[in-house]
Amino acid sequence: MPIASTPTDQHASPSQPSLGYVVLIAFTISTVALATDVMLPAMSLIGHHFALQNMNDTQYVVSTFFAGFAIGQLVVGPLSDSFGRRPVIIWGYVLFLMGCALSILASSWAMMLIGRVLQGLGASAPRIVAVAIVRDEYKGRIMARIMSVVMAVFIIVPALSPALGQAMIYFGGWRAAFLGLVMVALPTMLWFMARMPETLHQDRRRPFSISSILKGLVVIINTRVTLGYTCASGLAFGLFLGYLSTAQQIFQTTYLTGDYFALYFGLAALSIGSASFFNSRLVMWLGMRRLSRMAVIGLSLWSGGFLILMTQSLGGMPSLLIFMIWLLAAFFCIGIMFGNLMALAMEPLGDFAGLGSAFVGALSTMISLPLGWMISDAYDGTVYALVTGFTVLAIAAWLVMVWTDWGHEVKPS
Repeated sequence: MPIASTPTDQHASPSQPSLGYVVLIAFTISTVALATDVMLPAMSLIGHHFALQNMNDTQYVVSTFFAGFAIGQLVVGPLSDSFGRRPVIIWGYVLFLMGCALSILASSWAMMLIGRVLQGLGASAPRIVAVAIVRDEYKGRIMARIMSVVMAVFIIVPALSPALGQAMIYFGGWRAAFLGLVMVALPTMLWFMARMPETLHQDRRRPFSISSILKGLVVIINTRVTLGYTCASGLAFGLFLGYLSTAQQIFQTTYLTGDYFALYFGLAALSIGSASFFNSRLVMWLGMRRLSRMAVIGLSLWSGGFLILMTQSLGGMPSLLIFMIWLLAAFFCIGIMFGNLMALAMEPLGDFAGLGSAFVGALSTMISLPLGWMISDAYDGTVYALVTGFTVLAIAAWLVMVWTDWGHEVKPS
């Protein structure tokens, strides 16, 4: 059942946020992307250091982080609804930094992965609760516009991460990549502590109890818009996670780009960032739903057409130039989708911003993790598994979005 307008919505501000506010939110949310992308140039070195027999197992450097992230989301949202946004984010950063220290000191593969799980648990707080901060003060198309700019910065910052990781590795080995995470996360935490006020006032906090959380979840699950767009977001993130897990192998093993891997990875990421900026200009005019539909249809047709071309005319192995043309256009569509799907899922949840953000984040991550693993495990030295995954998941997201709005009057967002 839809959630009616709540007292929380009365706190939502119609004014435009300051640039500093948007950039701080973006850097706070970017902890997750930074913690994955900066590791990509180090994955093969980590695998060799710990003498892994199957180099595909290096993907666990990424997937264990997201496993911890998925678990953490279930806790940080309800905690922030009860105790406020600031303390939850700050303690999340502390846990993240502890995980980085453990990975730096890792003497075994198991210790490395435990450190990555701790990093994921800690990073869930700034990633999830920062979205609740935005929803505390904004809603509708204004929130979508903010999230589009946030997602642009979210992509641009980690687009530089492989280059940062490559530089750190050059001077200090693979352990220095984790030091790079500390060098970014610690100043961001201090900036947040100095500049971000508490947005959840005492009279709007909810008791932290199992019954209260379950009641909120029942309401959220029965909100078709939230459930549908969360599933669509999970499918979209699944194909992106599949790319993240195989990007290093595709560029350095399949296409032999060597140290230029960071350059190609950054170009692809900047395509998402440019799409997010483009979306922030159009969303006030066309709306979130229309832009999301256009993007998912475009991604489905573009990827499906490329898959047919690749199998029929290119022998299953396109050149690096042709692959990059496909990837840049596909990522542009994904950049349009990311911010809009998140805002659409969160829009009805004014009174449950923390729990709602946790639900949206956790469910989308739980959907995306196995899908990303399937794509990365299917890597066979070509890009066939990646393009197939993009095609199938894009079509699935399109169908879920159709189901979400089927038979219901959709009001302008």
